[in-house]
Amino acid sequence: MSYLKAGDTISGQEAVAKMTVYDPDTGVSTVEDLFMAKSCEATVEVEKTDVYTLGHHGAQHKPNGWTGSGTMTIYYITSLFRKMILNYVKKGVPVYFDLLVTNNDPASTVGEQTTVLKRCSLDSVVVAKFDVEEELLDEDVSFTFDDLDMLDEFVAPELGS
Repeated sequence: MSYLKAGDTISGQEAVAKMTVYDPDTGVSTVEDLFMAKSCEATVEVEKTDVYTLGHHGAQHKPNGWTGSGTMTIYYITSLFRKMILNYVKKGVPVYFDLLVTNNDPASTVGEQTTVLKRCSLDSVVVAKFDVEEELLDEDVSFTFDDLDMLDEFVAPELGS
C-alpha cells in the first residue's frame, strides 16, 4: 500500500510572503517583505446560480463568478497596514497591493508553489491596540483580491510503499 511520506508535508515556517504596494499618490510601487506574518490564508468562493429544468426534480448549480478573500495574522510591529487604511480614511483613495506567497520546504520532494494574489484591497485593519494580559500582540488583517496566478506548482510526492 502506498502512503505519503511525512517528510513531504510542508512546513509553514518555510514560507515566504511579499507585498507589492502601489502608492496612489506617487504612482510608485514598493516591495515589502512580510517577515511579521504569522499566518495567511486566501480562498476563492465560487458563486453559483440555481438552475431548475424539466425532467430534474432538484436544483442544478451553474457557476457564474467568484470572490477572492483572505486573512493574515501578523505580529503587531508594523504601521504599514494602518498607513494604507489611513490613506483611504483621509483621502478616499484605496491602496492596492499584490501578495506573493511561496511555499518551499527543502525537506520535501514536492518542490515549491508560488501564488500571486492580485489587486488586493483591505477590508479590516486594527488601528490601535493594547492588552496587558498578552505577552505578544498580534493583529488580523482581512482583504479581498480581484485576480490570481500560480507561478510555480507542487509536483507529485514520491510515495512510500
